[in-house]
Parts: sequence; C-alpha cells; structure tokens
Amino acid sequence: MATATLPRSTDGKLRRSLDDVFFPAMAILILATVFVGFARTYFLAGVFRAPLPNLLIHIHGAVFSTWILLLIAQTTLVSTGRVDIHRRLGLAGFGLACLVVILGVLAASNSLARGFSPPGSPFDPKTFYAIPLGDMLMFATLVFFAYRARFNPAAHKRLILIATIAMLDAPTGRPPFTVITARPFLDSTFVYLFLLLLVGYDLWSTRKVHRATAWASAFVVVLGQLRVPIGKTVLWHSFASWAQTLARGSH
Repeated sequence: MATATLPRSTDGKLRRSLDDVFFPAMAILILATVFVGFARTYFLAGVFRAPLPNLLIHIHGAVFSTWILLLIAQTTLVSTGRVDIHRRLGLAGFGLACLVVILGVLAASNSLARGFSPPGSPFDPKTFYAIPLGDMLMFATLVFFAYRARFNPAAHKRLILIATIAMLDAPTGRPPFTVITARPFLDSTFVYLFLLLLVGYDLWSTRKVHRATAWASAFVVVLGQLRVPIGKTVLWHSFASWAQTLARGSH
C-alpha cells in the first residue's frame, strides 16, 4: 500500500511557517525574562534614572537591551517576509554584537574593581569574574559563527538565538529567579530550559536536532560548567587580580 507524503515544497513551506512563529516567540520570551530579572533594579527603576553604580553600567544596560530588541525586530522581519530589511540591519547587528562584547567585558571588569559579586552569590568577586567573561566568550564565538553562516538561514538564526540564551545567566541570577538559581547546581537552569525548548522544537518540526543547535548547545553547557572551576584556580585569581588593578587604575 502506498504511503501518502507531503511534497517537498509543501514540507519546506510548513517548516518556514513554523519557524516564523517559533523564533519571534522565543525572542519575546527572552525579552520577558530579561525584563523580569532587571525590573526592580533597572526597567522599573527608571532605566536611565535607575540607581546604577556609574555611567558605564548604564551604557552597558542600554546596549544589551538594544540587542534583545534587535533580536525581536530581526526575527519579526523574517517572519513577515521582509528579509531585505533584515539583511540591511544585519551589518548593524554585527556591530552591535561587538559592542555587547566590549561593554560586557568592561562592565564585568568595573564590577571586579568595585569588589562586586551578586547578593547571595557563594563566589568571591575574583571567582565570579569568570562567569560574565565566560558569557562574553560564548556570545562572541557563537555570533562569529552565526555571521559566517549568514547565508544558511537555519543555522544562522539558531546560532544567534543560542548566543543570546548564553547571556541569560545575568537576568536569571536575580530575584525572582533566584528562588531556583540560588540553589546548588541550579544556577544555569533557565539557560538550559531555553536550550531544551530549541532542541524540542527541532525534534518536533524536523524530527532531528539541527547540527547548529547540537554543537552550539553543547558548547554553552560545557563552557558554562567550566567557568566556576576555572574561576577558583590560582591562575585565574592571578589574572583577576591583574584585571582588578588595571580596572581600578583606569578610574
């Protein structure tokens, strides 16, 4: 007995229509997560009038927020068929990604200079310094490969999404998420949940995990787990002491 199958063209259109819903929805979910995490200290505190430590942290917050808004704009443009505008914004997006990395490193170093680690964190400032720098390494690496894969839409959008997910330790390390993330071994719970959503979508929509999803997710999980052990080493503390002295001297 013959088995009825969808023509390839129809199957491809169905996948694209599913992507047009899933990726903008993930971007909005990321925005909601960032808003909740930083609501008390930033968004509901007046944004530019929020009582942040200094101007650098204000600029850092504005650039990171712009990245999330750009992610929503770019996924929406693709879903509405405006790929032409999406591509024009792509170069600006790459420049913004570079700013995210630069300001992420500067903000982390500034926090180290002030001897800051998040309230309730079990880590001293020098150990904690490994966490945001690890985030920036993950983000920069994945954005680089996303740029290389810009003519492969399926890989490109997954790499950009995972690069953004890799930074979600920052908002989810604050209340109300700390009800979960402050517990031992649960600090990256929400990052892994977002990754699992993407893996689940791949399995549901294509019956397999996309190669970009697989290797990028593995990269985030492995490097995420290595940050704290590395941060506790004598070699890292020596590096952090040098970075702390350099950051204090630049004030």
